[in-house]
Amino acid sequence: MRTATDAAIYRPDLGVAVMEYLEGDTMGFIGLEVMPLFPTSKQSATYPVIPKEALLNAPDVSRAPRGKYNRGDWEYERGKFSTSEKGWEEPIDDSERSLFDQEAPGMSDFIATKRAMNHILRGQEKRIADKIFNASAFSAHAVGVEWNTGETATPISDVNDGRSAFRTQCGLLPDALVISYTTYQDLKECDQIVNRLKYTFPGIDINRMTSDQLAAVFDVPRVLIGGSIYNSAKKKKAATIADFWDKEYAALVKIGSGMDLTQPCVGRTFLWTEDSKENAIVEEYREENIRSDVFRVRHNVDEAYMRSYDDSGTVVSDIADACMYLFSNIHT
Repeated sequence: MRTATDAAIYRPDLGVAVMEYLEGDTMGFIGLEVMPLFPTSKQSATYPVIPKEALLNAPDVSRAPRGKYNRGDWEYERGKFSTSEKGWEEPIDDSERSLFDQEAPGMSDFIATKRAMNHILRGQEKRIADKIFNASAFSAHAVGVEWNTGETATPISDVNDGRSAFRTQCGLLPDALVISYTTYQDLKECDQIVNRLKYTFPGIDINRMTSDQLAAVFDVPRVLIGGSIYNSAKKKKAATIADFWDKEYAALVKIGSGMDLTQPCVGRTFLWTEDSKENAIVEEYREENIRSDVFRVRHNVDEAYMRSYDDSGTVVSDIADACMYLFSNIHT
């Protein structure tokens, strides 16, 4: 369905088709698993945050005959988010469309949309990875021996210690261990991991170790492996392939779910649905002066830590910090 107007038209059909393709293709995106989407009708707003000191309270709940029940007297604090638009356009020139149609009729729209969607999703993955593996935002706990030192590394012991500390600071256990793809490969060569896997899963092929098997070894519900990569070189420079998720870090995290923003978690990805109904939407319009159909992919989002603020903007309760245990010194 081609448009002949310069007014953008909404193309949900292309969005669905491209996302089905990308989800079937192994791209290694985990960002929205760590900071899940929260659709909102507001571009920016505040939301309720349970004060940090209220997370672990154990008040007296006894009641005397004819007496009153004790009641909570704490007040919600306020977090805040402010979404901003991110987008990318890919034009298909009429001559390019003609060439595409000779080889693969009807595929030019899909190809242009896929290119644009890739840019949008990679941008989002990088923003979330930079927020989670961030020693400036969270206290980094250096492991004693790097996890790529196979014979002497103790990743199981390190994660056990981190989980105990996490429970103390949050009152809950982590939902996931987040690692880079490089760390995943390093763990296959780690004696402590290999020995535990052989005991837990007799006959296992270590080279085919799954994230579920690794989660069982670490005693965490999930292991999220950041496998996505990007070209970090400048335009017209030789490609430099880099990981979004830094091999120097790993993290235990608490992950939010559903529509309850009072849940303790490291953060959420707020999506302003009045502007972009999905993450992300596809639009098409005609630009006659370059004889091209233009395909635009965009969304209006804010990847925000779960924190409350006072009127001056100072952090009051850093729930994100309580719901995160950041390991460093993971790779030599």
